[in-house]
Amino acid sequence: MVSVLQYGAGIAALAFLLSQVDIATVSARLRATEPTVLVVLALVTAGGVLARFDTWRAVVGPFASVPLLTAGRVDLAVNFVNQLLPSRLSGRLAAPFILRAETGIDYGDATAAAGAHTGIYAVYYGLVSAVGLAAIVGRVSTGLLVLLALSTALYLTAGVVVLLAGLNLTALDRLVGLLAALAERVPRVGPVLAGRIRAIPEITESSADAFGRVSSSPRVWLRYGAGWTLALVVAPGLRVWLLFLSFGTTVDPLLLPLYLVTAYSITLLPLTPGGIGVTEATATAVFVSLGVPEAVVIPVIFLDRFLGVYLPALAGWYPTLDMDLSVL
Repeated sequence: MVSVLQYGAGIAALAFLLSQVDIATVSARLRATEPTVLVVLALVTAGGVLARFDTWRAVVGPFASVPLLTAGRVDLAVNFVNQLLPSRLSGRLAAPFILRAETGIDYGDATAAAGAHTGIYAVYYGLVSAVGLAAIVGRVSTGLLVLLALSTALYLTAGVVVLLAGLNLTALDRLVGLLAALAERVPRVGPVLAGRIRAIPEITESSADAFGRVSSSPRVWLRYGAGWTLALVVAPGLRVWLLFLSFGTTVDPLLLPLYLVTAYSITLLPLTPGGIGVTEATATAVFVSLGVPEAVVIPVIFLDRFLGVYLPALAGWYPTLDMDLSVL
């Protein structure tokens, strides 16, 4: 019931925003855009997606050499699942299963790689969002500032907690023993279920060792950071800047990417699946506060989200056809 309400709220918010757009004017502006600008938009979008693919290669690299195409299937599938669940972090719980299915690495290493990807992502996002937050202080309403500060703090907290938890997975041993003892009392399937539960420490121990190798590697952090910056800062910043120019509006190109990261940080809060609707509304409020006309902000933010998030998520449906998602 909660999920239905969240989907409904997200779709309603998105529908309301789109109802404020003069479709004819937007279409006319896009048709009047120079073809070279449209080509650059396509190249920037493709480059950002490929850079995001490489972040998975960065965390899987210590365990196996993975082609960019395989990393892309992982990223697209995880992104697809993210749009089906209320929060980005909850969606990323599917990542170990998807990694194992696509790369063939064992479950312990897949868990470590997925955990490192989530933790490093959240830390980078929180730090960059904090810089953007500082840049908009005094320029947006107090309520909006508090909301963005909360989501930014949650990113940083989530990143640190995930990274620390990944290094202490063996602390689950006592809980596993208790659960196994309880499982043995289940009629007929108890012994089999208990056996599977007792196998968890073997996975968590190997995951903890593997997690330590990944999360403490400067090479992984640098390579991941390069891909993350291109995918989450440079590509969206360039895309929105070009779209703003096409609509006759200018925003400081150096601060624009920071504004976007901060405005989009709301996706971490489990308000709607994938942040749909709420993210667009929050970003619109931020840029309107910064002096950009609402009639320009709404279509530009929607186009940016469509190209950077929703279109790749739709593409992620295809690789999941070969996966048994019932394990989720």
